[in-house]
Parts: sequence; C-alpha cells; structure tokens
Amino acid sequence: MMEPSFEAVPGTGIAVVDPIDRHRYVMRTRTPVSPVPIATENFRFPVDAAVSVHTSALSLPSVVSVHIRDDDGITRRTAEHFAGVNLPAKTYEIELSAPLKLYVRVESAVSVSADAERTTVEFDEETTVQVGARSHHSHPATTLTTPADPEQLMQAVSTFGSALKTHSPERSYPTLRGHPPAVELGDTLDLAGLEPPETGITIEIPPTYRAVFVVAPLAYYLGARVVPGETPCIRTDMGFEYPLEGVIGFERTVERILKQVFFLDCLTRTEGLYPVDLHERRELEPVLGFDFGALYDRPLAAQLEAYLGVDFEALAAHLPEWKLTAHADPTPASVETLPFLVDDLAVVRCGGIEEVTNSSGTIPGGCVSTTRGSVVAGDFTRSASRGTPVETDRTYIEPGSDNSLEQAWVGEGTPVGASKATIDAYRNRLDRTPVEGDIRVKVVCNDSEMDEERALVNEVYGERDLPFEVSVECDLTTDELEAALATRTDFFHYVGHVDDTGFECVDGTLDADSLDSVGVDAFLLNACQSYEQGMSLIENGSIGGIVTLSDVLNDEAVRIGETLARLLNAGFPLRAALTIAREESIMGDEYLVVGDGGFALAQSSSGTPNLIDVLREGNSYIIEITTYPTSNRGMGSLVMPIIRHVSEYYLSSGYIGRFDLSREELIEFLKLETIPVRVDGKLRWSNQLDVDEL
Repeated sequence: MMEPSFEAVPGTGIAVVDPIDRHRYVMRTRTPVSPVPIATENFRFPVDAAVSVHTSALSLPSVVSVHIRDDDGITRRTAEHFAGVNLPAKTYEIELSAPLKLYVRVESAVSVSADAERTTVEFDEETTVQVGARSHHSHPATTLTTPADPEQLMQAVSTFGSALKTHSPERSYPTLRGHPPAVELGDTLDLAGLEPPETGITIEIPPTYRAVFVVAPLAYYLGARVVPGETPCIRTDMGFEYPLEGVIGFERTVERILKQVFFLDCLTRTEGLYPVDLHERRELEPVLGFDFGALYDRPLAAQLEAYLGVDFEALAAHLPEWKLTAHADPTPASVETLPFLVDDLAVVRCGGIEEVTNSSGTIPGGCVSTTRGSVVAGDFTRSASRGTPVETDRTYIEPGSDNSLEQAWVGEGTPVGASKATIDAYRNRLDRTPVEGDIRVKVVCNDSEMDEERALVNEVYGERDLPFEVSVECDLTTDELEAALATRTDFFHYVGHVDDTGFECVDGTLDADSLDSVGVDAFLLNACQSYEQGMSLIENGSIGGIVTLSDVLNDEAVRIGETLARLLNAGFPLRAALTIAREESIMGDEYLVVGDGGFALAQSSSGTPNLIDVLREGNSYIIEITTYPTSNRGMGSLVMPIIRHVSEYYLSSGYIGRFDLSREELIEFLKLETIPVRVDGKLRWSNQLDVDEL
C-alpha cells in the first residue's frame, strides 16, 4: 500500500501528500527546509511516514484541533480557533487533526495561535522538528472464507471486532476503528487465524441470515462473540443480560443499542486521550448523573451495562444523525458486502421492503407521473430515442424509510430512494492501485446541443486550490470513448445520449458491457436511462457513480450536473452529493448512486463537508449547520464551527446546531471555504452570496 510522503515546496514549507486519498497538505515554514526521512517509531501514536526539518515555526493552511502532550503522553493543553497557548521548554508531541493525521515531536518551548483561517505552531528558536503523518485510509487486513451457513457466518462476524484498535471508548473515533476483514463465500470455514477479541460480551441470536446481518455492526463495535440462541440477547461475563427483542422489535432494538452505546462512548472518551469540551456532554451530564472519569476506566462489559441502564428517549434528541442505513436482502449473495457496511458503522435492516416489477422503463411514481416534471413529445430530453421511453424490464425495490442521512440497498433489483451497493464496487476500491499526481477529471460531451453543461462543469472542477487536471473532449467516436473509459481517471462526467445499446457516439454506440476493463474510478452519466451502462462500468472496474433511471429533461439535467460537480468538488461523497442535489430539480428522483456511494473526488477544506441554512432575523442572522460524514471523517468525528463565540465541539453527522451571527460574523464565516448555502430553500454557494440581499 502506498504511504504518505513529504516533499519540500517552492519557497518555504513542506507538503504532506496522501496518494490514496489524493490530498496534498502544505505547512509553511519561515525559511526554506529540506525534509529528511526518519524512523516512524519515534512517535507515541502510529504514523505511516516521518521526516525531520529545521525550523522555528509551522503554519497550517486551515484551523485544526491541536492536542499537546508531554513525553509521558499526558495532555497538557488543547487549542482550537482563536486560541493562544504558551508552554515552557520541554519535549512535546503535538497532534494536529488535519486532513491527514499529523504528529509533531519537538524539544522546545511551544506557542500555538489560531485565527479564523489558519493555525501556527511556533518554537523558541530554529530547532529540529520531527513530523509524522498517518493516512485515514482503512483497508481489510485479511480475507476470511465462510460457507453459506448462518452458524458458520456467525463465527466469521465474531472476528470483525479484531479490527478495533482499542476497546476503550476512543474506538468511537473513526481512526481507531480498523476495517473488518473481507469475507468470501467458500466450501470451508477459514478465519485466517483471527479470533474474537476478549471483551467478555456475547450476542445470542437465531441462526438466520437476517439476524446475523442485523447484529453485525453491533458485534463489531462491541468486539462481541456471536453465537446461536433461541432468544436474541446480549450477555456479559459479569452476569449482565439484555434482551434484543422488545416492543419495537429486533431490528429497532439492535439499532438503538448500537446508537446508544456509541453515543455514550463519545461522551465518556472526553476523559481519555482527548479531553475536549463536548457540547453533547455539557447538555446531558446533569441528566445522566454519570461519573465519567470512573466510567472511562471500567471494562467494556461494565461500561455496556451502565450505558444500557439509560433510557434511550433521554438521549434521542442529542444523538448525531446516523450516516447510513443499509437495507439488505438476507441471502448468501449479500454476505460479502457485510464487512464494508460494518466499516461504515451502518445500521443494517432486512425488513420493510416493497418489490415492484415494471416494464415501462419508468420508476413507480417517476418522472412521467404528474407528481413531478412530465416528459412529453417534443421535450428536449437526453434520450437517444428522442422522447420515446426505452423499454426496460426492471424490478424496483422500495426500502422502508429511515432517518439516516443516506440509504443503500444490497441485493437484486433497482432501488428507489436509496443507492445500490455492490460487492464489485467495494472490491474494485480495494484492488485499485493508487497513483501519484493530480486528481484527473475527464468531461465528455457527445452532443453539441448540451454544450451548456460542458462549459459550466469545466469551470467548476478544480476551481479550488487543489491539484486538479481537467480535460474536456467532445463528439467522440466509439473507439475514442472506449479509450477514455479505459484510461485511469478519477472522475468521468458524461454529457450526451444513452439508449439500450449503449453510449451514443458520432459513429454508432458503445456498450459498456463490452469493455475489457474500465480505468474510471467514479462517474456521472448525465444522460437518459443510463442505469444499465453505469452498472456495466461498475462490473468492469469502476468504484461508484451516478446514473439515471428514466428520461430527463435537458434543462433539468444541466441543473443537476452543475450542482453535482460543485458538491463533488467541495468534498461531498457521491451519496451525500446526490441527496442534496436531488432537491434542486424536479428530475432529482430519477438519479441514483450505484456502487460505493462513499467515494469522494476531493476532500473538504475543513475536512468535513457541510451545508448551512441561512435566515435573517432583524439585524441578526441565523445559520443552521448540517455536516456529512466521509470515509475519512466518519461517525464519531468532531467539528467546531469557526465562530468567535463558539468554543465547544459537536459530534459530526447531520444537524449540529443553530447559531446567531452578526452581519460581520456571517461574512467572515462564509469566506472560510466555498460551501453550499440554502436560502429560502434554494441552494446557493458561499462565495457567490451577497449577505445584504438576504
């Protein structure tokens, strides 16, 4: 696996480059430096690569959370935005929560200062500074084999917790939850030498696929052993027992326990390695009556018993919105996707699914209904059939509604209102060899009448200060399009027509099913009826993409295409980007994510993509902030809005709060990075918003 690397930058400073997540983070110094590789063992925390430089200061291009520990590992100070910290000469290890996890070791007096835009770490004089970096990227350590038998699958799932990097409450941080081992179906059980961790927790369930799928994320997070039993329950070696079938049913009970234990871990962990001021703890501590210090030091099984003694309803209003609910068809075909859902800490459901078979080529309640925009003869659509719907014979799946930010479907059929996750996509992500260099985006427009979108997205991609390489090609032949799809590319944005034979080119059509291999990591096929072509791209090598289920009007496709380009450029993953973009068009429900919906083209400047709603109340402005987890900043991450009067952290994922700002504070906030802003229900962008017009 490729590791982060360091390089000197022109002028003064060093860049940390993550070739897997394609991120380049530059730290400025006061004089030119030449980084020298050093051993990674010098650091208390694990790092993938390290260098030493000679400097008197490091200036970071963003505001980050800073934790300063002495040589004994004791946290001496923390610093956030608008901070000023001064510590006497000593040996320190300074943790910087940048897009990559950075650690700085130095023997010196240390000063940390931050404003609304950057963080600076200063030393008393030029000195040797060791800098280590760790990528957030997570990869299965090994692959297990299990027969298609629920009881043997239980044994495989029991090993998932071996990927946890700690059994303390800090496992609620995404960086301390390793990827579970991959699973393949085979004739015999082979656990690759893995054993369930010794946490003293057992989960008993009936030997069914449904039960195993539903408890898998909880078993992973608790490091629990899963065994057959007639009545679903949790048992600990301390004599505690908790039923998993209550009045709300098995699936809802398991979901609540996962959320409750995870959330209370997030509160308890503030007594450990990261003693931050957490908003949710401040709100709930008087209600809970916990001695968090004592609770932090207790065994996991004892913590679990204390947590489950709390009424869920007392916590519900404070829980972060869950990132993902995965609706799975409980069959052997779905087994191999399970580790990837667990890695996302998804809620897994196997019920509440409706199946509708439809051969008209339109989704139930789709764009030909009167509830949304209608496609009629003469409308300029992106269908190669020019207004005549392409006949398809699809089985549509409508998973039950849920309150997670994102929904996914695992199984046969085409989902409505959820992305379609496939094992091919996850395997393609694991098999993809990282490449160095710029983020490559290719825009292909195969119809001159759609040139408006080509021009718009060409301006959008790469407008941030990131290493983008954007190429635009028009009117390709089948051979040229095949070559474009085979070339290693991070993102492929197609504008044109698709029919049941493939992509329309100037000399015929190209069927993606005929391709030997696909080098495109992710894609947007902004054409009518592009679902089948997108699925073929996934089957032949792509990781994820956005497709259409039916015919789409050209004007609406332009709106969706530009919005998606801006969101992807701002660091939103595919699923989150489409969730937001859908609301901007009457055709939004005709778009669907296929493959790995967690794919992100770039990283957000702040590390966590966010959307704000703005409204005016007299001379004040109210902003409501919603954050969207990524593969790097998953469930359990922290955010602190860079607002002068805000000095506490919030748990990321979903709505985090409502904040009152003055006009000057709002202007300052909107300048920090380019983010989507909703005003009166309409999507705008922070760099284009005139505050005085609100």
